[in-house]
Amino acid sequence: MATDYDTPRKTDDELNEDSLEELKARRVDKTAAVVDLEEGDNESLELPGADLSGEELSVRVLPRQADEFTCSRCFLVHHQSQLAFERDGQPVCRDCA
Repeated sequence: MATDYDTPRKTDDELNEDSLEELKARRVDKTAAVVDLEEGDNESLELPGADLSGEELSVRVLPRQADEFTCSRCFLVHHQSQLAFERDGQPVCRDCA
């Protein structure tokens, strides 16, 4: 959300004078979520806190490739280009270096 820094700010007295209804309206406006969907998006939207215990996740897991390594600090698999150094024969990625 863009902020206009040139507009005059309210003083403490003016803030105390805001009506309860105006404050409630501002709170509702700030909590309203805007979802920008492109045409053709067929995915269903999940709400935070939704019960997903009955859902099944199917992910294809690939074994580590010949040009990849497992970082000895974060235990993530990275491409060989992310190798920072090896300490005692244990590879360390750039993020952990």
